[in-house]
Amino acid sequence: MLLSAPRSLLLVVDVQQRLAPAMAGLDRLLANLTILLRAAHGLGVPVIASEQYPRGLGPTLPEIAPLLAPDHATPEVVEKLHFSCAAEPGFADRLAAQGRDQIVIAGIEAHVCVLQTALELRAAERNVFVVADACASRTQANAELAFSRLGRNDVELVSTEMVLFEWLQRAGTPAFKTLSPLVR
Repeated sequence: MLLSAPRSLLLVVDVQQRLAPAMAGLDRLLANLTILLRAAHGLGVPVIASEQYPRGLGPTLPEIAPLLAPDHATPEVVEKLHFSCAAEPGFADRLAAQGRDQIVIAGIEAHVCVLQTALELRAAERNVFVVADACASRTQANAELAFSRLGRNDVELVSTEMVLFEWLQRAGTPAFKTLSPLVR
């Protein structure tokens, strides 16, 4: 199944101040999250972010936080204690309110919160896409195990560029001219 911007929602999981510095490949993660967030906003894809126990792990990284709602609106942020966003009370209602059936997930840690969220959403019969190059864990081995397990459980593994170009659908549009330079 191809991604479609009008059907997608971008879920950014736990990219927080006290957690992110320990991630392998943090620069790549931040670069790809920036592309995804700019593309989402340019194409009208709603964004929800989660924060795992923010009193302990801090808020979303300042490099990412302004991109959650670039129009200065209040960003949609779910504070959670469960590792899985899907297990957090009220989260399913927030997803349902958006009316999107494709959930595109990026964030940290790939083998904990991203994995558990994706598996629970898939069990709830959602179309789930995990952006592998916009996810990270403290070790690359843990991330690779998570991606292997997700693939075996019918979660689509995609890259940032796959998401961008599937959302764009074709060249020659104003959106293509604006967003394709993000990956050059």
